[in-house]
Amino acid sequence: MRKINKPSANAASSAKTHIFTPDKMFLQGSYFKRYPFKTQFSALLVLTSLSLTSCKTETITSKAAVPQTPAKSATAPTEQKPEKPAQNKVETQTDQKSQKLLKAASWSMLPGWKHDSLIPAWNTFIQSCKSLERRPSWQTVCTQANAIQPASEQAVRNFLENHFSPYQVTNPDGTTTGLATGYYEPLLKGSRQYSSRFRYPIYSAPDNLLSIELKDAQPGAGQTSMRGRLQGRRIVPYYTRAEIENNRNLLKGKELLWVEDEVDLFFLQIQGSGRIVLEDGETIKIGFADHNGHPYRSIGKVLIDRGEMPAWQASMQSIKQWGRQNPAKLKPLLQQNARYIFFRELPPDVTGPIGALGVPLTAGRSLAIDPSSIPLGAPVYLATTWPNTSQPLNRLMIAQDTGSAIKGGVRADFFWGYSPEAQTQAGKMKQSAQMWVLLPKQYRE
Repeated sequence: MRKINKPSANAASSAKTHIFTPDKMFLQGSYFKRYPFKTQFSALLVLTSLSLTSCKTETITSKAAVPQTPAKSATAPTEQKPEKPAQNKVETQTDQKSQKLLKAASWSMLPGWKHDSLIPAWNTFIQSCKSLERRPSWQTVCTQANAIQPASEQAVRNFLENHFSPYQVTNPDGTTTGLATGYYEPLLKGSRQYSSRFRYPIYSAPDNLLSIELKDAQPGAGQTSMRGRLQGRRIVPYYTRAEIENNRNLLKGKELLWVEDEVDLFFLQIQGSGRIVLEDGETIKIGFADHNGHPYRSIGKVLIDRGEMPAWQASMQSIKQWGRQNPAKLKPLLQQNARYIFFRELPPDVTGPIGALGVPLTAGRSLAIDPSSIPLGAPVYLATTWPNTSQPLNRLMIAQDTGSAIKGGVRADFFWGYSPEAQTQAGKMKQSAQMWVLLPKQYRE
């Protein structure tokens, strides 16, 4: 979520960058990029093309929104005064394509670096290399990393310190503290057939859903993806959540599975992937296929704005409880979020959800980031706290996923995995954080 790409390497290479990057924390921003539609699609096309520009400054500053202020219960890692970088390092790491601003740092700035167990993150990085090794800046370091046998703690630490340079991630305003939230892989009960118990459909991607890629003529300026459908000779916005749920005939025949709980289905869409246990005990793994192109709206924020729930109480668990207590209000609330996610069945041997990088995510070591600030696949040292505590959570992670709710420099979504505990931790995680990205010493994108 979102937050899943294609299940195979070939398919993954053509997947969209916002795949499996759920909003995960429904209080924060929009889950995917907002794609405002105009009545006349041609007008939108012109406006969008005009808005895309190439960055030519030597130091690139992220244009993403500043992360929201974390909950008061979270304790920010101690702000450390940056040490003077070594002479062989540049003051900033510039990447016109990614538009990021990273400050050169030293290994001593990373809290707990010498005490973190690096092997789990190292194994996750080796998975990333299956995608990264096709990129010039990563080819050499990935080849050398794969040659380390056995991968002992000391060997890994030496390799990272000798082949990578740490850069502190900053926000557009120059600050170094941001927000870390969490996401997980949910488990739902379901069926391949409709019944009075399993009444809520999980849809596969509709045949009439159009994906429009808008590319800027200037190199390095990026691209924008939009969704719509044909209405005569016009392209119009695709159906909203309310339209899809209120008229089952719109997507008749595209039902992939049926589940028993509409709130669980809603949060499955927020997470972007999950597992469905059938009545015979078989477990089906499903992943993100596409979306309807409408902006995500936080139902948690809706409840807060209405005065029905205090901000400090808002979590996935409390929203579910609110739904059980207010069944008549539930469906209208869910439909305040016009965003709708479509799924596909994944091969049973997939070890975990497939992130935006195209490789399986690893519980506790995969991170969703803003790729305009941090390159996908890069090791990231995260300094934060355990959910709803001040206990330090400092560890090496790998940037393997994205999500449009994950915007800004110091902004991350921590993948907790698949378990009841993962759901609990992800639901309540909203912590202050600092981040350092590790880049190969000769990195150029």
